[in-house]
Amino acid sequence: MPSNDARTLLYAAVPTAAVGAIAAVISAVVAGGKGALGAVIGTAVVIAFMGIGLLVLQRTAKHFPHLFQAMGLMLYTAQLLLLFVLMTLLKGTTAFSFKAFGFTLLAATIAWISAQARWFMKAKITYVEPESEKGGKPERTGSSS
Repeated sequence: MPSNDARTLLYAAVPTAAVGAIAAVISAVVAGGKGALGAVIGTAVVIAFMGIGLLVLQRTAKHFPHLFQAMGLMLYTAQLLLLFVLMTLLKGTTAFSFKAFGFTLLAATIAWISAQARWFMKAKITYVEPESEKGGKPERTGSSS
C-alpha cells in the first residue's frame, strides 16, 4: 500500500476509533456491557466497511481514472445499502444492544466521512499531470488569426 493511501486510511480510521471508544463508554454507562459490545461492533463494522471501500476506490482511481467519480458514487451507495441490510438482519439480536449499535454506526460513519473529507481538503494531491520537459515550444491548437 503506497504511503499516501496508508495515511488516508490512518487519518480516517483513528478519529472513527476515538468516536467508537467514546460511544462504547457512553453505551456502557447507559446500557451496560451489552451496550458497550454493541458500540464496539458498530465501530468495527464502520471501520471495516469504509476502509475496504476506500482501498477499492483508491485502486480504481489508479487503474481506471475515468471511472473514479462513478465508482465513488456507486461505492458509497452500496456501502449505505449494505449497512442498512446488516441493521435489518441484526434488528432482533439479543447478543448486544441494538440501539447502541445503531447510534454508534451513525456516529462512526459521520466521523469517518468528516475525517476523510478533512484529510482530502488538507492533502496536497496533484490532480493535473504537470507538463513534461520537451525542450521545444508548445504547439498552437487554436486558430492562427
